[in-house]
Amino acid sequence: MNSVFMALLMIASVSSSANANPVRTVKSGNWSDPSTWESKTIPKAGDKVVIRMGHKILYDVSSTEVIRGLQVGGELRFDPTKNTRLEIGLIRVQPGDEYSEEGFDCDGHFVAQDKVVDMPLLEIGNANNPVHADKKAIIRLHYQEGMKKDSCPAIVCCGGKWETHGAKLDRSWVKLSKNLAAGDKTLHVAEAVNGWKSGDKIVVTGSRTHGAKNEKSDSEERFISAINGLEITIDTPLSMSHSGEGNYRAEVANLSRNVVIESANPDGDRGHTMYHRDSAGSLAYTEFRHLGKKNTLGRYSLHFHLAGETMRGGFVKGNSIWDSHNRWLTIHGTNYLYVHDNVGYQSIGHGFFLEDGTEVCNILDRNLAIMAKEGKKLPKQVLGFDQNEGAGFWWANSLNTFTNNVAAECGRYGFRYEATPTSAQKLEFKILQPDGSHKSRDIRTLPFVKFENNEVHSSHGLYGVNLGEGVNRVGPDVSHPFIVRNLKIWDIHYAFRPQVPSLVVENLDIHQAAYGVYHPNFDGHYYKNVSISKTNTEPFNRGHDDLSVQYGLLAVDGLTFDDCRSGGMPLIQISDQNPSGKAQSHFKNLKVVNWNDRSNSRAVVNLGGGPRLKPEFPHGVDVYVHDWFGEGRTALVASTRSQDYKSHESEFKKINYFTGDESQAKEVKDVPFPQFPKLVDDLPPFSIITRIQKEGGKVLVEGVSSDNGLITKVLVNGREASSVTSNFANWKIILDEISSGGIVEAKAVDAAGNEEKFTNKAKLR
Repeated sequence: MNSVFMALLMIASVSSSANANPVRTVKSGNWSDPSTWESKTIPKAGDKVVIRMGHKILYDVSSTEVIRGLQVGGELRFDPTKNTRLEIGLIRVQPGDEYSEEGFDCDGHFVAQDKVVDMPLLEIGNANNPVHADKKAIIRLHYQEGMKKDSCPAIVCCGGKWETHGAKLDRSWVKLSKNLAAGDKTLHVAEAVNGWKSGDKIVVTGSRTHGAKNEKSDSEERFISAINGLEITIDTPLSMSHSGEGNYRAEVANLSRNVVIESANPDGDRGHTMYHRDSAGSLAYTEFRHLGKKNTLGRYSLHFHLAGETMRGGFVKGNSIWDSHNRWLTIHGTNYLYVHDNVGYQSIGHGFFLEDGTEVCNILDRNLAIMAKEGKKLPKQVLGFDQNEGAGFWWANSLNTFTNNVAAECGRYGFRYEATPTSAQKLEFKILQPDGSHKSRDIRTLPFVKFENNEVHSSHGLYGVNLGEGVNRVGPDVSHPFIVRNLKIWDIHYAFRPQVPSLVVENLDIHQAAYGVYHPNFDGHYYKNVSISKTNTEPFNRGHDDLSVQYGLLAVDGLTFDDCRSGGMPLIQISDQNPSGKAQSHFKNLKVVNWNDRSNSRAVVNLGGGPRLKPEFPHGVDVYVHDWFGEGRTALVASTRSQDYKSHESEFKKINYFTGDESQAKEVKDVPFPQFPKLVDDLPPFSIITRIQKEGGKVLVEGVSSDNGLITKVLVNGREASSVTSNFANWKIILDEISSGGIVEAKAVDAAGNEEKFTNKAKLR
């Protein structure tokens, strides 16, 4: 048989399959039972399959035959007690019995929500009965000839429920507890790794990207050979060293799960997954690998697409998302999503991504972003200013919660808040309000719900945290500032770029950076307890770097420079320009330790190098160092270039190693240190119910909450829940049994008396 005839035969076969009538269910039953199907045969390679509304099918096979497409109008549950495998082109979870090959949009003919008796369901394990740890469930997505290449293969949930629950891991990633050297095969970790097992694929993050040549390290992939308590033995020795002791330690992340969603041909047409509005479901302990369509808008590894508030209660927990050609997780026009303890490893473009500036009240907690690399701007993207340069975490609307996350070795940014107005891009959007209404707001004026305990290290690119470059000095008011707490940045080039106005920073730790606090917009900035160590170029930069302009107040209470050589630059730079006439810098409890090589350092406080404009304004930026000469004896440092200095030159003098070649100081008294702003808490907390489960004659309800302050209680159907972790970040309660279909309502209250109005109401099913 010649090759031309064979090719024609294959084309005819594909065409016949694509045009064939779907194989439909006739009753509930097992997938493997021929009597389940209208054709009296189980689906085979090339078939289009429809699970009709009302039918409940148990997927109980492990097949290598590639099904063309599947419409789930009823229920399809994978048997969690068996090894299962589904090779397929497209899965759609949507009310209705009509087969469709649209791999992105929902179909216009789908059944209206109020007409759906039972929500269609694709379930690969559930919270109470996950896929058993000794079993594996795999879905492999194949492109099928004739489908849209920019949208298929895919899993698309349109008004249905999609659940995946693999075997639980106590932690998806942990910190090292001992240093590792090249050649080591035993890893010592800081926490128990229950659920990890021999054969799992792990990655050890790089931790010495900016060290000496013989110290540099990148992420290394290995497989587990054995686990003994807090010791993990790997299959082959490490090639590089990794930091595992002290305050600056690398991570070990587990990429393996026993539920796997993957592209069958990673080098060809990759698959993607998405939830649409009015859908439901959660993704837990699942491995998403080789997904994402490169340079294609909306086709991401995981995508919550314009769901608004309709998916409140859904979560993304304990997953690994790796080798993505288009981001790990995209939250687009979606609110109240809980994203916890996930590992993202190797993506093109931003990793954990909030897409269009309307997203609020999402919680991103304890996620690890490794190697989000630079991509391209996507065609027709919502926010045109985003260059997709590879941030571990990227957002345009800060009214969300970011806690306990780590970004390592990302392309350009660890964390990036970007909101840049242009003539074509206004930044006033309809934003969800605490009462459930929507109101037009300039997203630049919205502070964090919470930004605490985050960490960045070992970036190959530029920035650790870039907070607001491009906002054009627009931000919230001083009573509702951005608040950043317990931020750690190390092994980085530019550590912290705070370009927002109205900012409070508490407990900032910068270690081994070229630039510490860099290119700041000092205007209502208040810092408390800042440590900058081994940061040798510009530890504390002047306002807007080479523009050398400061618009308002900077107050720093507690600043320690430790072993900062500063390479001829001062530790603290003075700004030249004071256009408002109100700019001042105040430092209190300033310490300089391990500063032995003073011959290479100009001063503690000086102007610094680089291009500078001649001071244009009559008053310079005064720098007050409180208690420098002793308690109550304050040093006023001025630039020798400023006009007002020249009018009082005789009052100032040079102080060795404190002032430099372009600064002098004098003692002043009765200069109060600025009071930190009085914060106004008028933002109610919010809560998300993550689980409702009947247990005997009772009902277990679990959830999460977040607030910009202290939560005093969470009420569930009027009863107080118990806090499982601090500040009701996680909570639970056991209620008396309520009827199936009954409503469970959660409401949080904070210490300021703010009570959640737009409460989370969920049904017991």
